[in-house]
Amino acid sequence: MDGGGALTITVIDSLSAAPRAAWDAVANPPDAPYDPFISWDFLEALERSGAVSAPSGWAPTHLIARSGGAIVGAMPLYLKSHSYGEYVFDHAWADAMMRAGGRYYPKLQCAAPFTPATGRRILARDPETEAALLSGALTLMAETRASSLHVTFPEAGQWRRLVDHGLLGRTGVQFHWNNHGYASYDDFLAALSSQKRKNLRKERQRAQAGLTIRQLTGDAITEAHWDFFYRCYLDTGGRKWGSPYLNREAFRLIGARMAERVLLIVAERDGRPIASALNFIGGETLFGRYWGCVEHVDFLHFEVCYHQAIDFAIAHGLKRVEAGAQGEHKLARGYAPETIYSAHAIAHPGLREAVRRYLESEAPAIAEEVEILGEHTPFKKG
Repeated sequence: MDGGGALTITVIDSLSAAPRAAWDAVANPPDAPYDPFISWDFLEALERSGAVSAPSGWAPTHLIARSGGAIVGAMPLYLKSHSYGEYVFDHAWADAMMRAGGRYYPKLQCAAPFTPATGRRILARDPETEAALLSGALTLMAETRASSLHVTFPEAGQWRRLVDHGLLGRTGVQFHWNNHGYASYDDFLAALSSQKRKNLRKERQRAQAGLTIRQLTGDAITEAHWDFFYRCYLDTGGRKWGSPYLNREAFRLIGARMAERVLLIVAERDGRPIASALNFIGGETLFGRYWGCVEHVDFLHFEVCYHQAIDFAIAHGLKRVEAGAQGEHKLARGYAPETIYSAHAIAHPGLREAVRRYLESEAPAIAEEVEILGEHTPFKKG
């Protein structure tokens, strides 16, 4: 593909075809907060383990931008045969297309697979390279006869540029905890209303009673810890999604390559693990991903997934905690509603117009939801 100017855009079907250092130089440049989910180590681990592959419905189709032979941009891109593992739901669009006798799959997805975390998506240092990669993706959409291109969870600035280029913009809601310079968890609690503060103290006491809770990173995470976590992951994933997305090999590779970027929280009773939660440590953000337990304890989910994450973020000076998709129960734990974004190019004119009208009516409702939810945070008024 010709991306315009001196740039060339090529397609690779495996991240192993891109040098690790060259990919990371555009994915995580030194002047930007580190994002674990677009790193070569993370994305290539998903591919090497087979969790991301053509048979799994995520065929790697990454774009690489080169200038003078050097990689100057990239786009993590997948040719998909379904809509699972995305967290921005377009099943209704697919159903409408198929009911009309059309074909919705394959489609192209620019994303960090299985990861509803906001971050950089088109990895470029300048607007020209970003535009060239987007143009290359739209050309690839036509060449592969894909129905659509979806860019999910981009940062707000990049999302606005995508909309300016003609993609359909969509918004949604997540709940994030923001660190307003707290020195301790008690300092955070002091910002809450009296009753909410008391509720959270009682909740943590009940959850922690009789348990030891460990925060593990780096070499402190053993294969035994990963084995137990994977047991928890399979249980939760089997109940929530029917078929968990990641396999044990994916977690083995992540542990081997990225242990310093992993926070594994483990709750133990008398030395026996009963619950665990997996987080990834970014440059400014702690990202909560998966949790599970083998013994029910009241409020333990909130303790392991939310309160412990806040403890870690405060202790390490992180600006926020993103605790994954959905979950209004996070509101009472100090997590505030935040707008999240996606952008969509749809080839079929009729479906594109129908989706445009739908998104036009959906956007005000999302904005109102964010505003109303924001009025129900546990913080002191005024």
